[in-house]
Amino acid sequence: MPRLDSATTALLTVECQNGVVGDESALPELAKEARDSGMLGRVAALVDAAHAAGVQVLHAVAERRPDGRGANTNARLFRAAGKLPVRQLTGSRAVEVAAPIEVAADDLVLRRLHGLSPMAGTDLDPLLRNLGIRTLVVTGVSSNIAIPNTVFDAVNLGYQVVVPSDAITGVPASYTAEVIRNSLALVAAITTTEALTTEWALPR
Repeated sequence: MPRLDSATTALLTVECQNGVVGDESALPELAKEARDSGMLGRVAALVDAAHAAGVQVLHAVAERRPDGRGANTNARLFRAAGKLPVRQLTGSRAVEVAAPIEVAADDLVLRRLHGLSPMAGTDLDPLLRNLGIRTLVVTGVSSNIAIPNTVFDAVNLGYQVVVPSDAITGVPASYTAEVIRNSLALVAAITTTEALTTEWALPR
């Protein structure tokens, strides 16, 4: 993978929010995997390294209104989400970025009420273009749905995409390796948290 230009690279965290990967998650199996595998800590490390290197950081959060207005109902996943005991309600703790990830003053938090991808459900694309971003580093959850959607959408829009393989996860854990090998590696540069943090620590 070529060196990344800090001025034209952004780091995106996907659905790393309390209601998804936190202690009170609506998806406890996914939350447990994110914590026990160390993925959440590695995302936090990448965010810290990006802040130190002057790389723009964005956090994509999925939420819904209490009345569900505007939310999708055209898939089983969406209908099930509306019935879960923990709901990703706008303004609630569930939609805050989860610890230990630090949200800095210069970070952008993008919230969406619909869809499967932060690239389709927010202003992510125009914001990236306004910032002069050409390369997007994608992290977070889940490798089952949101991460592949984000990667494919970004590639379709002309971005170079980088995926640190140990900073995404899904369920079962074995599925992440399969989706990286058989799908994401075909369209994105696959790397690791250590490689990225080491690169971002180099003198500029």
